[in-house]
Amino acid sequence: MNSTINKVFSGKIDDEAHGDFVKFSKGLFTDKFLVDAKKQKGGIFSFKTSYEFANYLVRTCASEVSDNSPIEVTGVVVSTRNLKSELPFPISSVKQFAGVKQAIIKASIKPSDILAATEKLPKAFFALSFKTSKSQLKIKAKAPKSGKPSTKGDVKAVPDFCSLKTTNHVIVHDLLFDIKDKVFDSASISHNFEIKRINVPKGVTDPVAMREKATREGTIKRRIILGEEVFEESKEFNI
Repeated sequence: MNSTINKVFSGKIDDEAHGDFVKFSKGLFTDKFLVDAKKQKGGIFSFKTSYEFANYLVRTCASEVSDNSPIEVTGVVVSTRNLKSELPFPISSVKQFAGVKQAIIKASIKPSDILAATEKLPKAFFALSFKTSKSQLKIKAKAPKSGKPSTKGDVKAVPDFCSLKTTNHVIVHDLLFDIKDKVFDSASISHNFEIKRINVPKGVTDPVAMREKATREGTIKRRIILGEEVFEESKEFNI
């Protein structure tokens, strides 16, 4: 199980990674897929990330519970779908605005039901907080902002949407895939990307289908700060 950024830089693009880029139009996008990482005592890593990692973190942390024992979950699930009938776990209430629904979650839920929900509703946003034996995950219970090109005067973004403390090296190796073997106490990672072309498949005329099936072509720059050292890597993508 890999995050979208890992997939982009490894060249292993799939439908899930494509879905994470559907919301972006042509233009320059700065400070996306942000990660701050700190090493703590006892093999614990502390992460703070931007919203783009929320679904990945929910799925990966839920997968840690091998015996499928129920865990206490709070947060929201955001979607345009009928969440009352489609989510396989209890909903406290549903808020709705402009066709977007937020299901309020506060329940004891089997991890398998969380994973089933993310598979059934791949376009939904799962802002869920819970603990496992390996991880403590906290995600802000709200919908993320839509992807818009950067403009002059923007306030610099900070990774404060998701917070995670974990001993799960699957997550550590994924988020820090190119620096996991380096010696460091803390790391700051950001990504700027420019979408130069949007390629719509031939024969697709429905506006919604055009947006969802089109691939976005451009360049992404990964910037890593380790103390006083700065590392940068660029990669072209068609996702």
